[in-house]
Amino acid sequence: MSPEELERVARAALGEVLDPELDEPITDLGFVRSLDATADGVVTAHLRLPTSFCAPNFAYLMASDAKDVLSALPGVAAAEVLLDDHHDSELINRGLRADAGYRGTFGDEAEEDLEELRRTFRRKAHAAAMERCLGLLLKADPALAEEDLVGVTIADLPATPATRSLLERRADLGLSTDPSSPVLVDDRGRPHPRDEVPFRLRFARAVRISIEGNAHFCRGLLRTRYPETAADQTPRARAAAHGQIEENAS
Repeated sequence: MSPEELERVARAALGEVLDPELDEPITDLGFVRSLDATADGVVTAHLRLPTSFCAPNFAYLMASDAKDVLSALPGVAAAEVLLDDHHDSELINRGLRADAGYRGTFGDEAEEDLEELRRTFRRKAHAAAMERCLGLLLKADPALAEEDLVGVTIADLPATPATRSLLERRADLGLSTDPSSPVLVDDRGRPHPRDEVPFRLRFARAVRISIEGNAHFCRGLLRTRYPETAADQTPRARAAAHGQIEENAS
C-alpha cells in the first residue's frame, strides 16, 4: 500500500473515533490536524482541540482511541498520535507513546474509571439518538400521541441515518437491536411505563439539545482558535441527514 493510500485508509478509520461528549467523529469536528504515512507503514496523526484546557480525560480518551484504530489497520507497522497545544500535551503524548494507559499516564490524578466515563457518555448518546427517532415519528404523524410511543418497535422506524445511529448506540450499550424490540427504553433496555413517556421524552430531548449545542459551541471555539479548521469541519452527519438540528428542539 502506498503512503497516499494508507493515509486515505487511516483518515477513514479516524472517522470512527468519536468525541465522547459530543458524539461526533473527530474528523467531522476538525480535530485531526494532520495525518501522514510513510512507505514503511508508519502513521502519525496530530490532533487539536477547541481549547488548551479541554478535560484531560476526554482528550486522552480520544487520542487513545485514535491510536487504537490506526494501530489495528493492515499495513500499519507503527502508529503515533500526538495531541497538540493542550496543557497536558507532553504528559498525554508520553503516555500514549509508552502505551501506559490512562492510570499509568496520570497516576494518582486518574481518579475516574475511564471505561465508566465512556459508558456514561454512551448512555447520553443513546438517549439523544432515541429521541431523534421518536421525534421524527411524532412530527410525521400529528395524530400520534407521545404515550403511543410505548408500542413503537425498531421495525416501525424508517431506514434512515437516524435509525442506524440509534442501532449503533444500542449496540454500544449491549441493548437489543432485534426488530421486535421497543424503541423507548432505559439504559438497561427496559420499556418505560406509558404514564412516564412524556417525562422521559423531555429528559431525552434535553440531553440531545445539550449534546448538539455543545458540539456547535466547540466547533466555533475551534474555528476561533484555528481559523483554517473551517475547511476541515463537516456538518453533523446524523442531524443533517434528517433536517436541521433545531427541528426537534421544541
